[in-house]
Amino acid sequence: MAEFSIDRFVDRYAERTSGMSASEVRALFAVAARPEVVSLAGGMPYVEALPGQEVLEVATQVLRDLGPTALQYGGGQGQLALRDRAVMLMAEEGVDADPDDVVITTGAQQALDLLGKIFIDPGDTIAVEAPAYVGALTAFAAYQPRFLTIELDDEGMIVEQLERAIVRGERPTFVYTVPNFGNPAGVTMSRRRREHLVALCRETGFPIVEDNPYGLLRFEGEPLPCLRSLDPRNVIYLGTVSKTFSPGVRVGWVLADPSVIQRLVLAKEAADLCGSNLTMLLTERWFSNDARWRSALTGLIDTYRWRRDAMLDALEEQFPGTASWTHPSGGFYVWVALPTWSDTTAMLAAAVERRVAYVPGTAFYPDGRGVDRMRLAYCYPTEDRIREGVARLATLLEDDERLYRSLHGS
Repeated sequence: MAEFSIDRFVDRYAERTSGMSASEVRALFAVAARPEVVSLAGGMPYVEALPGQEVLEVATQVLRDLGPTALQYGGGQGQLALRDRAVMLMAEEGVDADPDDVVITTGAQQALDLLGKIFIDPGDTIAVEAPAYVGALTAFAAYQPRFLTIELDDEGMIVEQLERAIVRGERPTFVYTVPNFGNPAGVTMSRRRREHLVALCRETGFPIVEDNPYGLLRFEGEPLPCLRSLDPRNVIYLGTVSKTFSPGVRVGWVLADPSVIQRLVLAKEAADLCGSNLTMLLTERWFSNDARWRSALTGLIDTYRWRRDAMLDALEEQFPGTASWTHPSGGFYVWVALPTWSDTTAMLAAAVERRVAYVPGTAFYPDGRGVDRMRLAYCYPTEDRIREGVARLATLLEDDERLYRSLHGS
């Protein structure tokens, strides 16, 4: 066991590190990794659904045909062939792009950090959805902004709230949104809201950062236009193959104006010199076969759709009438609202004791709200495990509600 020691560098750290703290639920998640615990917490893609032999063949081909390049340093902007594939994937959602306007990043998570680095000065205002993707909040928070939170409903970001804030004098450096099956709420921004947001930001000159990791994982309904396709000049677009292929290859990208790309490349080179040629070339080769990647994607979509249905059915059958939840038409997540007296952070330890885990809602708000919310992920567990996990949560919620009513005489 390591001995306790005083941090002798405590007066040397940069001020921005004061906002960096370990998750209050991280230790519990280590327990939740036990096989007997049904984890509805982590948003891990179900990579077991990929055709393993074909992935092995692609990796072998890359090392056999391109070994010296794959094992060498590369350029800061990323392999041109992979940027071409990123352009191809964006075209699937109606986004027109030039590979020269794309920079490959170490997952879309690095893209968020690099955008924070080049755009945010301490004290700048950043407009984000409430709730918002926790990874974006963490990446931006390192650069010490002030968060302007804009509420969500079943149509996505309530753009009217943003408009009223701008009228009051708010001047966000940029607006961050996940418009398709967003993490954590699972909701999709309506066409009306998309058009309103784009028009508002075009008029006021505030850039939009559109994060679109789940767009190709649609289960039902007609695709809606990406914000980037509505306004190519004012929207910075983030993509990734983590959900459509593999998170392990750590391949994401940014599409933006050349001036932004130039700064992003410089920031990336300062951070890690370049991405991995090996995983970039593996990813490029995977998507070079149209039939292969489309077949694998169809299999993933079917798997996630079945699991989404299992979770929604289980919630309808098992959860108390005091709870409500979103009905995602794609992606990985369901967002559950409980009575206002609920505390999902305090409840998590009891949930893990009952062999089920989730993410408390407070993780997704920069101001500590969301105590009566939870995020449930259906992407990784099997349908049977999802049903069992929801049943375990339901008994916990019923016991919690019974205790509350007995204490408050209602």
